[in-house]
Amino acid sequence: MDREQQIADRVRAAAADGDPLVIHGGGSKPWCGDTLRGEPLNVADHAGVIEYDPGELVLTCRAGTPLAELRTLLEENGQHLPFDPPAFGPAATIGGAVACGFSGPARPWVGALRDYLLGTRIVNGRGEILRFGGQVMKNVAGYDVSRLMAGARGTLGVLLDVSFKVLPCPADQRTLRFECPQDEAIRRMNAWSGQPLPLTGAAWSDDALWLRLAGARSEVAEAAKTLDGQSVEDDGSWQALREHEHGFFAGEAPLWRLSVPPATAPLDLAGACLVDWGGAQRWYRGDEPPERIRTAVEAAGGHATLFHGQTGIARFHPLPPAAARLQERIRLAFDPHGILNRPAEESA
Repeated sequence: MDREQQIADRVRAAAADGDPLVIHGGGSKPWCGDTLRGEPLNVADHAGVIEYDPGELVLTCRAGTPLAELRTLLEENGQHLPFDPPAFGPAATIGGAVACGFSGPARPWVGALRDYLLGTRIVNGRGEILRFGGQVMKNVAGYDVSRLMAGARGTLGVLLDVSFKVLPCPADQRTLRFECPQDEAIRRMNAWSGQPLPLTGAAWSDDALWLRLAGARSEVAEAAKTLDGQSVEDDGSWQALREHEHGFFAGEAPLWRLSVPPATAPLDLAGACLVDWGGAQRWYRGDEPPERIRTAVEAAGGHATLFHGQTGIARFHPLPPAAARLQERIRLAFDPHGILNRPAEESA
């Protein structure tokens, strides 16, 4: 269903009255980001595939289109979204995936969601309908504004349509398992990431390192022989990791996402850790004070985001002053009235 005019009219009226709006899609990620204030703007029914030609490897759809529906459509044509975004719920939409900017376990080797985003149409904070990018890789002249929408969490505009580059599914996939402690796993992951191996996943938890190989059958077979790990059946572990259904993610302790250089040694934090993205993404669950967590991650050259649990603290790592000023100038250019997905209270 095409509801772009109704959405634009609603935003225009809200801007005129100064009434904040909270963009609501499938409702699968209410915990992503700060608590927001305003009236709900439901965009889930602005859905449907607009154009898809498997031969061109490009898919254009409305932002409210369910992620599961797109995955099914692509699989029927032997294709997929290489960045493999997590859904975190059956009602997840492609617009929510873009707004949050999440990518799956293959991200270090195939690229992030933003790398496959060719074009967008949005309603900005004035109620204007704007188009950025297009439907081909070489359609961008000047600033690639579409990619700003990835991870903007709806603060720059309401997504209407998105265009993605898609790719054929790999011919073969295999998972290897190695018994080793965390420091050894990080060393191995970094060494193997620098080799011409068909890696699409490298994660560690509970003294076990897991590698996923994907590509041509001969390529996967040769890599598996070279690495000489224990070959295991695909029991849905990679999907469980992507969707946070792995046992590590159960529990009440706060869950932190730590982004660090991949070769960073294990961090000295009391609690449980799961290493993903070949070492670049560490999931930490524990009760260490937020200041200590962020200090340790900063010292390693990274940043820490509070994913679940704990209230009264900033979810996102504080930006350097210059970056914070630039971010605010960009936001005001798109939403000068400050009505789109504004925090209920500004975090310190």
